[in-house]
Amino acid sequence: MKVVIAEKPSVARDLARVMGAKEVNDGYISGNGYAFTYAFGHLVQLCTPQAYGYQTWSMANLPIIPKEFLLESKKVKRDGKQIDDAGALKQLNIIKSLLQKADEVIVATDAGREGELIFRNIYYYLGVKLPFKRLWISSQTDKAIKAGFADLKDGTAYDSLYMSARSRSESDWLIGINSTQAITLAAGNRGLLSLGRVQTPTLAMICSRFVENKNFKPTAFYRIQAAFEKDNIRFKASSGRLDQKQLAEETLAKITPGSDALITKVEAKEVKEAPPLLYDLTTLQQDANKKFGYSADQTLSLAQTLYEKKVITYPRTGSRYIGEDVFEKIEELFQHLADTAEEHIAAISRNLIGAKLNKRSVDEKKVTDHHALLVTDEKPSALLKEQANIYNMIAKRMVEAFSAVCLKDITTVTFDAQGVELIAKGTVIKQYGWRLSADQIEQPEDDKNSEDLDVENAQLPKLSAEELLPILQLDLMDKHTKAKPIHTEASLLKAMETSGKEIDDDEMRQAMKDCGLGTPATRAATIETLFQREYIKRDKKKLIPTEKGMTVYNLVKDRAIAKVELTGKWEQKLEEMRENKVSYEVFMKHIKDFTVRITKELQQLRVAMAPVEMAPPKQTVSIKCPKCQPGKMVLYDKVASCDHYAKGCDFKLWRTLSGVYLSDKQFKELLENGKLGPLKGLKDKAGSVVEGTLVLENFKVNIS
Repeated sequence: MKVVIAEKPSVARDLARVMGAKEVNDGYISGNGYAFTYAFGHLVQLCTPQAYGYQTWSMANLPIIPKEFLLESKKVKRDGKQIDDAGALKQLNIIKSLLQKADEVIVATDAGREGELIFRNIYYYLGVKLPFKRLWISSQTDKAIKAGFADLKDGTAYDSLYMSARSRSESDWLIGINSTQAITLAAGNRGLLSLGRVQTPTLAMICSRFVENKNFKPTAFYRIQAAFEKDNIRFKASSGRLDQKQLAEETLAKITPGSDALITKVEAKEVKEAPPLLYDLTTLQQDANKKFGYSADQTLSLAQTLYEKKVITYPRTGSRYIGEDVFEKIEELFQHLADTAEEHIAAISRNLIGAKLNKRSVDEKKVTDHHALLVTDEKPSALLKEQANIYNMIAKRMVEAFSAVCLKDITTVTFDAQGVELIAKGTVIKQYGWRLSADQIEQPEDDKNSEDLDVENAQLPKLSAEELLPILQLDLMDKHTKAKPIHTEASLLKAMETSGKEIDDDEMRQAMKDCGLGTPATRAATIETLFQREYIKRDKKKLIPTEKGMTVYNLVKDRAIAKVELTGKWEQKLEEMRENKVSYEVFMKHIKDFTVRITKELQQLRVAMAPVEMAPPKQTVSIKCPKCQPGKMVLYDKVASCDHYAKGCDFKLWRTLSGVYLSDKQFKELLENGKLGPLKGLKDKAGSVVEGTLVLENFKVNIS
């Protein structure tokens, strides 16, 4: 029997259907010589510190560096204790039973770093010795699945991918566990402060940009702007930047209103604007945030759904290129879009059939585990609005990427206005090329070059050197420098991709992708973690650090754990490990040395940190924690928690319960008496507004 292990039940069902397995059993589907079983995410994880004998948080225990990392079945937290996840344990036992009967094992988890780790952790935890083969596909269509099973890879070909994934997991554990415990203990009774290998430098980028924006002092500068007209076309010309108002006024005084200005030079050049590269996940997330306001996590979820519906290729890709083999089939996809897509996409697709296609996005050497995002030849049906938006973005980008270049004539005209040089620019599009294909997501005004805007004209008349034109209007433009805008998810993703370096060129950014923070598959989760930790919040599209987030940032901003470049270098080393250029042993020695150093630094904050550096809790009340007894309850604005968190007590209650915010007095009464009420305005589980009493029972609050 061939046992196939997929990453989730829906994928296992799909694979089973295509390969003729129809008998549904508990935890697997069998038939035609196969048993298709599945994980649901990570069934196996690295052991917690408790497994190594560290039952409580203590400075004396740090740093915690296991001699050998151990694996355990997935755990969940209940009543302050880590217990086995019953569902995960049951599924692991089903997989174990199937593997004991297997003649062949086929890995069908997601074809990427995390998918490899999900399988290998199960494989090694269960002590399996049977060799395995790898199903490696970039599409979930029936055709792709059949082709993949006909061309299974040797599992050992992905050993380096696994070592990269394992190193990522273990380094996150070492840095996250030790730095979080160190800073939390150093901060005293101020609640949990979480740090992480990727999480912390990402927070630092958000906070540093926020501080830079808020502390920015605009600087005044000036430009002289003149208006001209010829052949009923009115246009403007501007001087260079003048930093002093007095100089600007003196320069303006040199020009007599109504006088003629001499054209000294007319330069016209043809510019070829290449089409954009195909989407990878990160650029799709950026544009979806700009266009629709979708979060990175939302876009990933929508793309994953489309992939499982078989209408797009593998979404967690980090490449914006395809190989020649895929390019050979692109025209078939344009025929598919011509027949099924929205009319404006279909119309351009029809024009591309039989045309000479632009090959900027075709480069085999730049394709990593998976090629760029494409639609498949499956017809999308019953898509929700949000799903259709993402599908259409990918389809539009496809027709853009393979369309002709956009040809522009850019004309620059230089005037001499009584000794003052003025410049006018105009652009004429001769061939729209790819710009006909779809609406472009424009840069926000904050990102546009203000100097270009000052001299740019929608249209210029035909002008010649030595020509004189009268100045119709003369103005002194009062301008101010602008701060860099506060990060949005789009700009943050772009910064994460290049470790904070500001690079606009698509190809340069793609070349730097291995040095970024995290991977396309993990960046959304990193941003969501910052929201869950209450380190950041959204203000429309802007990412704003909370008081708690700024507190953590101020504590670690000058320390190595917050340095974007360092984390980017680690990501580069993990990619080099995947390519067999760096060994696991060398990388992990560096990580362990760093862990020792950063833990020591953070422990010393206990001495160096002034109380004002941390936002204090609202108050510590003299009520014993109902769960652990020795602990005291600490009241914050939004939550009340036990001050013995570092000693293992996880008891907390939100200040807003059943829709009612409790005052300090009310909260004390609830904790002391175990009940509070009757209260009006409570919301029950059905959402109805009721009057009732809040009852604290088994460390949970219910309405009675």
